[in-house]
Amino acid sequence: MHDLAGAKLSLSVSWCPLSCVLFLAQANFAPHFFDNGVGSTNGNMALFSLPEDTPVGSHVYTLNGTDPEGDPVSYHISFDPSARNIFSVDPNFGSITLVEELDREREDEIEAIISISDGLNLVAEKVTILVTDANDEAPRFIQEPYVVQVPEDTPAGSSITKVRAVDRDTGSGGSVTYFLKNPHASKFAVDRHSGVLRLQAGATLDYEKARAHFITVVAKDGGGRLRGADVVFSATTTVTVNVEDVQDMAPVFVGTPYYGYVYEDTLPGSEVLTVVAMDGDRGKPNRILYSLVNGSDEAFEINETSGAISVMQSPAQLRREVYELHVQVTEVSSAGTPAAQAMVPVTIRIVDLNNHPPTFYGESGPQNRFELSMYEHPPQGEILRGLKITVNDSDQGANAKFNLRLVGPGGIFRVVPQTVLNEAQVTIIVENSAAIDFEKFKVLTFKLLAIEVNTPEKFSSTADVVIQLLDTNDNVPKFTSHYYIARIPENAPGGSNVVAVTAVDPDTGPWGEVKYSIYGSGADLFQIHPSSGIICTQPWASLDAEATARYHFYVKAEDMEGRYSLAEVFVTLLDVNDHYPQFGKSVQETTMVLGTPVKIEATDQDAEEPNNLVDYSITHAEPANVFDIDVHTGEIQLKNSIRSLGALHNITRSGDHMWSLEVQAKDRGSPSFSTTALLKIDIVDTEMLSRSPMAAFLMQTKDNPMKAVGVLAGIMAIIVAITVLISTATFWRNKKSNKVLPVRRVLRKRPSPAPRAIRIEWLKFRKTKAADKFVLREDPPNENCNNNSLGSALPPKAPAPPPPPSVAPSVGAAPWTVPTVSGSLARRHPERSPKPKAVGSPAQSALVSELRQKFEKNVHNKAYF
Repeated sequence: MHDLAGAKLSLSVSWCPLSCVLFLAQANFAPHFFDNGVGSTNGNMALFSLPEDTPVGSHVYTLNGTDPEGDPVSYHISFDPSARNIFSVDPNFGSITLVEELDREREDEIEAIISISDGLNLVAEKVTILVTDANDEAPRFIQEPYVVQVPEDTPAGSSITKVRAVDRDTGSGGSVTYFLKNPHASKFAVDRHSGVLRLQAGATLDYEKARAHFITVVAKDGGGRLRGADVVFSATTTVTVNVEDVQDMAPVFVGTPYYGYVYEDTLPGSEVLTVVAMDGDRGKPNRILYSLVNGSDEAFEINETSGAISVMQSPAQLRREVYELHVQVTEVSSAGTPAAQAMVPVTIRIVDLNNHPPTFYGESGPQNRFELSMYEHPPQGEILRGLKITVNDSDQGANAKFNLRLVGPGGIFRVVPQTVLNEAQVTIIVENSAAIDFEKFKVLTFKLLAIEVNTPEKFSSTADVVIQLLDTNDNVPKFTSHYYIARIPENAPGGSNVVAVTAVDPDTGPWGEVKYSIYGSGADLFQIHPSSGIICTQPWASLDAEATARYHFYVKAEDMEGRYSLAEVFVTLLDVNDHYPQFGKSVQETTMVLGTPVKIEATDQDAEEPNNLVDYSITHAEPANVFDIDVHTGEIQLKNSIRSLGALHNITRSGDHMWSLEVQAKDRGSPSFSTTALLKIDIVDTEMLSRSPMAAFLMQTKDNPMKAVGVLAGIMAIIVAITVLISTATFWRNKKSNKVLPVRRVLRKRPSPAPRAIRIEWLKFRKTKAADKFVLREDPPNENCNNNSLGSALPPKAPAPPPPPSVAPSVGAAPWTVPTVSGSLARRHPERSPKPKAVGSPAQSALVSELRQKFEKNVHNKAYF
């Protein structure tokens, strides 16, 4: 059909002057769409449907067609001018895109005209696109608001109202069910499908408890797909149930209980009080009537409409103090017939006028001041018996009831009784004994207050209570400080004041007098005035900061009854510069190795700085400008310009190595003291010491000869110990072999006729070998005799001694010997070709001479074994 309808004839007409020829051209067929059927997404959109929740901009379909001649085709889509342009199409590829949002509830189908063209022929078709539903609509209640009036006597299970909601969606998304938002807290229920609201079974309405109920009903759809997800929509509405009142309640009295008072000056006919009642049904109340049932004895009447009760007799004629009346109230219905009734009691008291305040009385009548003297700190709970107080109120009943209390410093006393009816004897009791202190209060003043309790006038009266306190010895003397610190010069004369201590006793009279005393290990040199507390030194005391610089003792303050307290006293002696610096000797000799300083030292016995700090100086030197001395340490060294003995030879003509210096030691006290000493210095060169290790050792021990003696004694002790070990080992070896050997004794034959003393030959100085000057030698040993053996046996040889103290090794060191019991053991070296030895110098001679003198002073003929 398309071929016939779309075919066109192409005519070509040619004119010529001779003839007219008509040529029939070949036919051109129109293009057409493919019809791919239902569910296809390309073709001619036949029976095409689209969900309403399709997003705008989505590609929804592809137009597809062809041209019989194979020419390229283009696609177009158009809409009715009054309709929206829902889609757009790509003219070349036929892709259709959604450009407007779909809404099935507003437009469930879309009419459009699609066309295909090959450039010459245009084929158009009208298509209808169905819009399918999506769950995009929520239920919506209609006929809102829901307000219903329900009588309070409505039976349970009754239908109250019906709610209705609609959902414009189709299918499950358009179905609506109903339920209550808070079903457990409600007296109502809703039908799930119909939306009928009912009063639940067993539930009742009560206008007096709740006049309105507010029920929230939820309408929910069945759910459906929206934009690829399952969704459920709901809506809510509020149903207001107003409860209508029904006559089902008795009258209710307001303001119960009812009390009235008739005073002694009340006139007959006066209103005493008014009772008020109202219908329990507040919505439609009935009229109320009042009446007295019994108990009035014709003394009282009530107004039947207002409820006002009046006294009809004079108070003097009333025979009772309290009247119990019963008032009845009756409802009158709208028809004029009596309905519900209620009754309430009313209490009316005959009251005396309150025209008398409380009054205090003493032994002689009304009194408003009471005085008493008492000692401080009475026992806890003691009654102040010196006070005779009575209080009275002449009124009757409640008008005569009043309270008692003390106004003043709190917590010290309490009053008994605290509540009084008409009259009572007043008792004051001690509550806090510690607060009753004479040192704090000489006089305690209180006000005794009586004030009515239950009267509107609150009448009151007061009386002054004045207590004079008497002192007791209840305080301990206390020092103004826990410790006292004093400083006095050590040269203070006997009887000098040191420090004044003060103790205070708050008590008065003799109890407040304080007596002072001191005691303790440091109190011997001090004394204290018993009344003033002034501490001074003993008249015979001589203080010395160098002996004892600090004293510590205790001071005691005591009252007449032996109550006391203690304080500590610390006395520090201030040092006075009363000692001269002292050198060990006034004339000293020492040896200085060239390049090494020597030290001279003086001590100052003063206790503190700067009195005991010593400065050194050279007061005289011959020649001068040779030595420097450190002011603080006393180290003496050659000036930096003197670096050799040759430089010294150039200074002195004689070339002597012995120098004399006068050194002064001066303290830093004020006034300052000084002492001088003569120091003789023998200067030797380091090259001489390096050639002779023994000389170096003796040089080191020159100022301390006992050090050399100690070294020799140690070597001898080692030799004796080794000898004992060898002898012990030999004894045990012979004992194991069952051999009995004679006991050997080493005897030293004394030279005769010399006295019993060991002769020591001192060091001899030889110029050729410097180290031989310090070798100790003894006479050759005598032969030992053993009286217990037939033949003579030599004692075992002593093992070789340990090496001497470490000194710088020297190739030409002289052999050394150690004195023993039987003589001296000499270390032997392999014989070597003799080498030239350094000739002894005058410095070595002086050194040996000085060492010999010091040995003679310290040894005093002691023997060396």
